[in-house]
Amino acid sequence: MNAPKIRSDISQRLQQLSLASLLKGLRRTVKNLVLPLTGIVIFLFIWQIAASSIVTSLGQFPGPSDVWQQSKTLVAEHRQERQKADAFYTRQEVRNAKKLAKNPQADVKVRPYTGKATYFDQIFTSLYTVMFGFLVATFIAIPLGILCGLSENAYRAINPIIQTFKPVSPLAWLPLVTMVVSALYVSDDPMFEKAFLTSGFTVALCCLWPTVVNTIVGVASINRDLIDVSRVLRLSSPVYIKTIVIPSATPLIFTGLRLSLATGWMVLIAAEMLAQNPGLGKFIWDEFQNGSSSSLGRIMVAVITIGIIGFILDQLMLALQKRMSWDKQAVLR
Repeated sequence: MNAPKIRSDISQRLQQLSLASLLKGLRRTVKNLVLPLTGIVIFLFIWQIAASSIVTSLGQFPGPSDVWQQSKTLVAEHRQERQKADAFYTRQEVRNAKKLAKNPQADVKVRPYTGKATYFDQIFTSLYTVMFGFLVATFIAIPLGILCGLSENAYRAINPIIQTFKPVSPLAWLPLVTMVVSALYVSDDPMFEKAFLTSGFTVALCCLWPTVVNTIVGVASINRDLIDVSRVLRLSSPVYIKTIVIPSATPLIFTGLRLSLATGWMVLIAAEMLAQNPGLGKFIWDEFQNGSSSSLGRIMVAVITIGIIGFILDQLMLALQKRMSWDKQAVLR
């Protein structure tokens, strides 16, 4: 075979590989970008058609354009409130500077700004509250699930309690949690607001169970070969849990954590409405009570925000699972 023919074959192979790579990249683009965008466009079209045919006591049901307009209004209100806060602190600085100029020993104070919480402030409050409840639930659920997964006696003793309280609604927990927090959390200088603790512990009680159940299943389904190896090596209980139990149960533990976080995020909105803890739930309730012509649009902004944040939280948990999982080849969705 002569050299020109070899070069021709190599060039032809490279062109085929290049074309195959291009087609593969195009398919990936269609799958990851075009299809989701198509779904979103179809949803927005259906939403606009449906909204145009619905008239409520507060006026026309908001369509995508109305929601977009209200979202810009909320951003403008946030900037306006921040400008007021900056001006408030600037006035204090000027006043304190004059006071110190007259008397260097003067006792100056900087008062906190007590203006209205903006929409973005309430988003941050909701995120802070749900993470508090989620972490409390996680620190209880994972050890409890490992205990029940390793011990048949512990499982038989605790499982009836789990199955009894697992389906209880957050609306049922909220009055009880409110009374307990009011009775036990008594302080002249409290670190947390009672409404915040009420919402946080209600979230913890409701998002506890998915992690417990999935951890139990994950621990109980450890490969028998791994158990036999640990017995041959005579691993101590802490080493066995660290090297065998937790790595093997990690996929199901994270499944439980993702379900718990989603549950907690849903529960939080109802808890904030009833406990009147600042957050997205209270924002929705206040807008509903306000009853203005823009209320429905602002509520829809909050609904979409809740959905987007829930999606982002789930994707963050999925990324954390991929990072911590020992099986890097596993397909996680």
